Amino acid sequence: MAFTPILLLFVLINLYIGGHGAYLLSHYAVPISPVVYWILFAILVFSYLIGRSRWLRGPVGRLLKVIGSYYFAVMEFLVLLLPLADLTAWICSLAGVPTNVFLPWIGWSTALVLLILLLRGSWNAWMPIVRTYELNIEKKAGALKELRVLVASDIHLGNIVGKKHLNKLVRQVNELKPDLILLPGDVLDDSIEPFLRNRMAEVVQHLKAPLGTFAVLGNHEYYGGHIEEYVKQMAAIGIRVLRDELVLVNDAFYVAGRKDKTAESAGGRLPSAELLAAADLSRPVLMLNHQPYQFDQSAAAGADVLLCGHTHRGQFAPNHLITRRLFELDWGYMRKDRMHVVVSSGFGTWGPPIRLASRSEIVQLRVRFT
Repeated sequence: MAFTPILLLFVLINLYIGGHGAYLLSHYAVPISPVVYWILFAILVFSYLIGRSRWLRGPVGRLLKVIGSYYFAVMEFLVLLLPLADLTAWICSLAGVPTNVFLPWIGWSTALVLLILLLRGSWNAWMPIVRTYELNIEKKAGALKELRVLVASDIHLGNIVGKKHLNKLVRQVNELKPDLILLPGDVLDDSIEPFLRNRMAEVVQHLKAPLGTFAVLGNHEYYGGHIEEYVKQMAAIGIRVLRDELVLVNDAFYVAGRKDKTAESAGGRLPSAELLAAADLSRPVLMLNHQPYQFDQSAAAGADVLLCGHTHRGQFAPNHLITRRLFELDWGYMRKDRMHVVVSSGFGTWGPPIRLASRSEIVQLRVRFT
């Protein structure tokens, strides 16, 4: 039932956008019937859902899913731009400016701004940066005095984020020569099919760190429904997916990996305190938890560093204003009692490969033990 008002709002928004398109076509006397126009527009609006349906497989379904992904960004930007265009048109009408004078200016200006937003957003999505955080942990880690950790969350490997972007990740990570690599969830976009079909594991296996690579599940791995196959594929290339598991690395520090919050309604997951119950808390503990919730519980359980993703920092503006209110920390760094918290905006993207007020990133941690 909760889905109904969301669907109704989605339809109303697109009737508003589609109405502007129909008006422009009629103004310029484009020879297309209204019925054909609205059918084609409806296919565009619902192309993402159509492409994900079980009845449409193969290249056509994948193409529709990609088109629909981009349309999500176009739709949100137009929701912001079209009211401004309507207001400008209304003012021009009140001032007595002929429609055939102001309409082209407003139409082309709106299209130009939309294009600039899409191009800039695409640059932010496909050109990842490295963000570095310096962390001090007041514990001994065996003979280690310093640990360099690279974190890549929310890669979203699928039909849009593919081997080209993945190769970029491998190259950038390996150039930084990390001691440890951590992947805090949503390595897959949802279905494992593109990951298998494009043999992406052959690229992922080139991520190299002497102390290993560890991952946890994100909500999208649960959505895809191929968790066991995914864990098997990752294990075959030497990457351990931690599902409420604790690992002592090099007899120096722990890596703890929680199941995603989605598991609370799909079989359950351990609370942080139970997960760390067997740990020697005189050693440092690095915890992975895909969704940035329950900071206080992780800190109380004894985690020294908590690494999360999930939010994408809203991915494109103004969504970051929403994620900022939804999460205690939606991006960046904070100190929770004695625990360091880092939430990454992610390396890949969900839906359109567009980012505004957000960048695709790799997180580098320089951890010093004292």
